[in-house]
Amino acid sequence: ATVKRYLLTGLLLASTFATAAQQPAGADGVRAATASWVDAFNRKDAAAIVALYGPDAVLFGTSSPVLRDTPALIGDYFRTLPDLGDAVITVGADRVQLLGDTAVHTGYYTRSAAREGKLVQNPARFTFVYAWRDGRWRILNHHSSALP
Repeated sequence: ATVKRYLLTGLLLASTFATAAQQPAGADGVRAATASWVDAFNRKDAAAIVALYGPDAVLFGTSSPVLRDTPALIGDYFRTLPDLGDAVITVGADRVQLLGDTAVHTGYYTRSAAREGKLVQNPARFTFVYAWRDGRWRILNHHSSALP
């Protein structure tokens, strides 16, 4: 009976560890996914940003009235990213909600750039909805808007 109990306990632990390895990372993993988006933006790497979105993603960007719901339309939104010069984004206060294999990351960011020798800052809000797919967080929905 003792051997069976240890064997059963071992199998349960192995199953728990295997499941945990397949589970998405917690809030830090979601923040890291958003940090990847910010890093790609700051490097002006449009292809790297688009690769973070799922094929069924929807984007409502800050500077466009178009609801973008295909990879081609999302790519079109970011095509002028290299033209933004020294503009960088920094993330401010944020919240992460974990909903199983879905997560919502909501917060504030500021886009900063030098214009005519002066620092111009544009505060905005963001919401990323992520799904855990193929071992990583993929953006399914992204909404960004200027802070009123």
